[in-house]
Amino acid sequence: MLQVFQRMAAYNQWANTQLYLAAAKLEDETRWREIGLFFGSLGATLNHLLVTDRIWMRRFTGVGEHPDKLNAILHRDFDELRAAREAEDRRIVAWVGTLSEEKLVSKISYTTITRPMPVTATLWPDLLHVFNHQTHHRGQAHTALSILTGEEPPPLDLLFVNRMA
Repeated sequence: MLQVFQRMAAYNQWANTQLYLAAAKLEDETRWREIGLFFGSLGATLNHLLVTDRIWMRRFTGVGEHPDKLNAILHRDFDELRAAREAEDRRIVAWVGTLSEEKLVSKISYTTITRPMPVTATLWPDLLHVFNHQTHHRGQAHTALSILTGEEPPPLDLLFVNRMA
């Protein structure tokens, strides 16, 4: 199970890099244009992914700051957002690299944000959720790139990372 999470962390980092490379080609106004995504724009969706990763990493590690709203805009400036995303991805990869099989089945406790309530859970299903959540919203961002450019965005399939390993 540990190797699966290490692969998912690597995939997550790779896919975010591909997504940001494509988003960097857009004008700022275009990235922030309201196009009907759940968080409205590509820029807001990318911010949401960073927000939630910071929330989860705080839950997992006890370290790091995060806002108390899922739709918070941490960085409106794309270069700042990209640098923060890259740093968070490095943090995730490094932390997953420290995990053991025993740690994956350990319990974690935290309080939810949207409807504050205490939760105690086993680590590995919540970690799996983090990577699944990233994939879900990256799919929305991928669609946004199609809408905003009229072109096919870069592929983000896990298969590409599997073939590189």
